Amino acid sequence: MNKTRIAAVALLASLSLPAFAQVYSTPRIDQRQESQQRRIEQGVRSGQLNHREAARLRAELREIRRMERQASADGRISFRERERIEQAQDQLSRQINRERHDAQARYRG
Repeated sequence: MNKTRIAAVALLASLSLPAFAQVYSTPRIDQRQESQQRRIEQGVRSGQLNHREAARLRAELREIRRMERQASADGRISFRERERIEQAQDQLSRQINRERHDAQARYRG
């Protein structure tokens, strides 16, 4: 009887491990993505970004989200994967800044 309980607990524990792996969180990466999304939207509202620029930046942000999903598919993000994602975020941040401060603005006619 006791061996049956131990086996049952072990079985339940092993079944719950994949569920914990799916919950893996990357708060720093997620926070930067939200911030970048906000900066793009603010740029559109203020007229600093035209719709084509915003669409290109949003596509780059989607690509970074895809990289994050792919990296965390095995339940964890390695140092190198995190580094690659953060480099892509750094590049996007510079792009957003460049696009928001160039002389182009959307047509307000």
